[in-house]
Amino acid sequence: MSQRRVDSVETSYGWVVAVASMAIMGIGFGAPYVVVVGLKPIAAEFAWPRSIPSLATASAYIGTGLGGIAMGWWADRVGVMWPALLGSLMVGLGLFVASGSNDMWQLYLSHGLLIGLIGNAGTFSPLMSNVTRWFDRRMGVAVALVASGQSIAGAIWPPVFRYSIDLVGWRQTMIWFGLFSVATMAPLSLLLRRRPPVPTMRSVSSDPRHGEPVLGLPANLVLGMLCLAIVGCCVAMAMPMVHTVAYCSDLGYLPARGAEMLSLLLASAFLSRLFWGRLSDQVGGLKTILIGASCQAVALSLYLVVDGEIALYALSAGFGLAFGGIVPAYALAARELFPSSQAGWRIGTIYLFGTIGMALGGWLGGFIYDLTANYRPAFAVGVLFNLLNLALLGLLVARQSRPRLDPAMT
Repeated sequence: MSQRRVDSVETSYGWVVAVASMAIMGIGFGAPYVVVVGLKPIAAEFAWPRSIPSLATASAYIGTGLGGIAMGWWADRVGVMWPALLGSLMVGLGLFVASGSNDMWQLYLSHGLLIGLIGNAGTFSPLMSNVTRWFDRRMGVAVALVASGQSIAGAIWPPVFRYSIDLVGWRQTMIWFGLFSVATMAPLSLLLRRRPPVPTMRSVSSDPRHGEPVLGLPANLVLGMLCLAIVGCCVAMAMPMVHTVAYCSDLGYLPARGAEMLSLLLASAFLSRLFWGRLSDQVGGLKTILIGASCQAVALSLYLVVDGEIALYALSAGFGLAFGGIVPAYALAARELFPSSQAGWRIGTIYLFGTIGMALGGWLGGFIYDLTANYRPAFAVGVLFNLLNLALLGLLVARQSRPRLDPAMT
């Protein structure tokens, strides 16, 4: 036991932290899906183009990213429990405010400010950063488990919201889910009150040093490349995630079929994340991102040619399996490339750009549809963003794979 303690920071309570974090995210990230599932009825009620409610979902993602840096900084100083607790309360309040929306600005402010900037911002980046401090041997698996909360949200809530919206409408659905989120997320946040264990000599010795180049480049340049890369992959990722329900309805299938496809897509992402986590522990975060993003590009390309119902179910599952490991691998890559003392703000910054990419992809899909009355041009644009992502990641992986030169020779 003593030898294991010397060699590793991992304890059984670390898994309690990981599971509680996953559950909090699985509930909190369900909030934007009310608008995703209710996209057509919300737009129809106000005679809006689809880009308007799509932008509400986008504002929730942007708010989450913007607030994540400040919430991560706060969590580094007082612990992760307080940001998570505040975020839990704000998600519930945001849904309640959104349920009374009578114009677009109420919908945007409730999602962008309450659900995003103060709500899920208190959970996503802080929880992802916090769990990396509880693990060193199985960090990839633990990070993937926490990140799976997003996939669980997408797997569970769209069918529930579709049934609820059909039964009582989107406004009442928001009220009931807001009450549920507060009643469950707040108690789970209390399980995060313990501080992470003190780093061992082993983890300290392997930690990158301050001021050293990263992959032979200035650290902030590498951070900037990762930020641009995650924008590219998240724009592509968001296209099917935000518009699957509406896309299937346009093809003549029942909205319930679209909700099932979205649920299958995100359930597949959840199931694949432990595989991707184990892979990232073996090959590292950067290579895992590159492999996952390549698979995502292939799957997204198939949306340009597939329109049969059974084929769309299969493609939804394939797309989820493809992208499942991308987002958590960015956190692992950041921990591998940068000092652990900078993990909070660097991971928060990367995920800020990830949420910008998700927001841009969700909005851009609706905008291109409004221009063309067709989702296939939107999917084509998503593929182009994915290719930009692969170019940036390929450069970083190539530098990581080069033999290291003696500094005296450079």
